[in-house]
Parts: sequence; C-alpha cells; structure tokens
Amino acid sequence: MIVYGVPHEADPTGRPVGSRVPAADHPLVLVPDGTAPAHHSGRVLLGTDARNPSGGTIDFAFDSARVRAALLHVVHAWSLPACAAEWPFGVPERERATWEDHEVQLLADVLRPWREKYPEVPVLEDVVLLTPPQALLHHAETATLVVVGSKPGHEWSKVVRALLHEASCPVAVVPDRTAP
Repeated sequence: MIVYGVPHEADPTGRPVGSRVPAADHPLVLVPDGTAPAHHSGRVLLGTDARNPSGGTIDFAFDSARVRAALLHVVHAWSLPACAAEWPFGVPERERATWEDHEVQLLADVLRPWREKYPEVPVLEDVVLLTPPQALLHHAETATLVVVGSKPGHEWSKVVRALLHEASCPVAVVPDRTAP
C-alpha cells in the first residue's frame, strides 16, 4: 500500500486535481491536504457495483473497517433501466420497487462471503438511485475513509476523480482483484 498526499488546490499546469497521481497495481491511499472536518463519523465507506464487484476492493474495505472497529457503509448506486425512459407517464412505483428490490438482493449476495469472513464488522448496506459519484460524495462528507476500486493500468474513473476533488477524508483506490 502507498499513501500519497493530494493537494486540494488547482494544479498550476491546468490538469485536474489528482491527475499527477499514477494508477497503481496495489492499494493507493490518497490523503487530501488540509485539516479534515471534525464531523467524520468513523465509518468506512465502500463504493461498489453489485453487478461487477471487485473482490480485492471489498476485502480491503472490510479489513479497514475491522482494523478501525468501524461501521462499514457499503453504497451501491443504480439507475433505472433504459426502457423506463420510454414510458410516457413515468415509472410506476410497483416497477421501480421491483427493480430496487433486485438491486438490494444483488448487493446482499455480493457481500455475503465477506460478512462471513468478517463477522465482527457491522455493515450498513445502502442501495441508492443516484450516479456513483453523487452517491459517494454525499456519504463521503461523514466518512473517515472512502474505498473504491480501479482497474490496474487504466485511467481512473469519474468516481475516483470526483472523490479526489471533493472528499475531505482519505480515499483508498484499490485495484480490481478476483473475488474470494
């Protein structure tokens, strides 16, 4: 693991904040400059995609929560299916609820092996109808650590870039690994 300080001020070359930090093949914890606000909850926040989970990222988040004796707040952001845009009078509540129940079940299924591996870690599962950056930035305001995944050798996603720009707590970027 590498820990790297990231300044919040603009890069003099005009590049986005955090763009000078290379993606790594191992966990990289990015710590923003400045004093963190006092309202942090002690929670570890994990952003995950229940449809395409990263085992290494989830394991890192569970272990981070275990070490800190903290609550692990797992956020899975989802969106309505494309067919919902074609409905002339909006999405009926019954359909929306069915889709959301499916997302909740997906997340529960993904987390089951890690709940068994880390029974001492309390977990709050959160399925939200927002974009991933919106969902994580909303909850990052009170987190002690945010954990997100990244594909090694690839450019960082919009989520990582948004967190680097806005989050006031450390952000752990963990390369995508296989599930347990």
